Amino acid sequence: MRISVIGCGYLGAVHAATLASMGHTVVGIDVDAGKVDQLAQGAAPFHEPGLDELLRNGRSTGRLTFSTDAAGAQEAQVHFLCVGTPQDKTSDAADLTFLVSAIETLLPHLAAGAVVVGKSTVPVGTVEMLRGVLARRPDVMLGWNPEFLRQGTAVKDSLVPDRLVYGVDGGRGAAFHPRSGAPVGVTAALDAVYEPLLRAGIPRLVCNFATAELIKSAANAYLATKVSFINAVAGLCDASGADVAELAEAMGMDPRIGGRYLHAGLGFGGGCLPKDIRSFRTQAAHAGATALDDWMQLVDSVNQGQRERTVALAAELSGGSVAGRSITVLGASFKPDTDDIRDSPALDVADRLAAAGAHVTVTDPKAINHAWRRYPRLRFEASTERALEGAELVLLLTEWDEYRRLCPAAAGARVRRRVVLDARNALDTAAWQANGWSVRGLGTGSAAAHPPVQAPAPLLS
Repeated sequence: MRISVIGCGYLGAVHAATLASMGHTVVGIDVDAGKVDQLAQGAAPFHEPGLDELLRNGRSTGRLTFSTDAAGAQEAQVHFLCVGTPQDKTSDAADLTFLVSAIETLLPHLAAGAVVVGKSTVPVGTVEMLRGVLARRPDVMLGWNPEFLRQGTAVKDSLVPDRLVYGVDGGRGAAFHPRSGAPVGVTAALDAVYEPLLRAGIPRLVCNFATAELIKSAANAYLATKVSFINAVAGLCDASGADVAELAEAMGMDPRIGGRYLHAGLGFGGGCLPKDIRSFRTQAAHAGATALDDWMQLVDSVNQGQRERTVALAAELSGGSVAGRSITVLGASFKPDTDDIRDSPALDVADRLAAAGAHVTVTDPKAINHAWRRYPRLRFEASTERALEGAELVLLLTEWDEYRRLCPAAAGARVRRRVVLDARNALDTAAWQANGWSVRGLGTGSAAAHPPVQAPAPLLS
């Protein structure tokens, strides 16, 4: 099929590349000329494992091209809307400006019988609003196909997804021919797009527009709830001497609960989960679902509280104040295997420590180039070894594998004080303690089991 992907950011670039790898002819459209040029050369403007290879393959086969001109989409049979829906600057609601602009730009270039499919995460009611924009083109069909990508595993999530969701007008009852049972309209078009995945046995759910709009936000809200719940429990574990990792392991063995996302630490960030739960809360408030509104507010506040708690623990481990202390932060991206720093808990904590008077050095395998201009109070160092030089406190804030594998003896030879706050509970605590380190985690019972590290005597210059 000939397919266009409108918006070539994180979602759109991955979607375009994976569709081309399935054998479709795909054109990606974006207003950012620099981004388009880079993608056209077979390189992503962000770090995502496996994506550059797909881009190069798409380029070499001729099945994948990129353009800034919406007219390049005019021959496509299916058009995917993959533009961003960020949090509104004046509220917690989603900003749909880019989405509306994209569909209005695309409108003159739609062929009769074309199918426009949204993939962006949107509040319920968005499709009805967009149908108004498309009202002058009754020959065009509209559907919704929410994305479920995770940064760091997005290529795999696209090629081997857990499920495919189609939101169609009239829901499942209108998606199939009443006599033959064959898919019709948007369902038939999306079946053709995803034919290799369906043939491989990937489950497909067909539903109405409202359900399709809510699925991604509801899934993210549940994941955020699990993370915030175990982080709240971590506070009780610290107060009582329990170990949250052992507790979570036991809880996860219950098949009704499961262990995924039941890992205590600094909490979640990024460009999706925080803004999605706030949008979900806004939708609940508008609909009068007060219990869900209150629930999402609590989830968000627990998550933000982990950042405050980490800053407070850093001060405790520094003898009561971080002012004047040399602190090294391991990690800048909001999670491993990405260079995305949007709402990064690591950078938020680092910046708060700098605001309190600490001399903060941040290192990260991929995210430094994105971070240094936005955080002028922080010092950035590409080398982990150089970043550790002279540190009086080390904070592990993003659990990259290379930080998990750090040699505690070698790291200890570079720092002034062997004190580490493992805010992701990622280190082998016993190995680090065996090398003379004081290790503090979140929820590991360390508050009850160990007294605070005393402030050191002043260091001679």
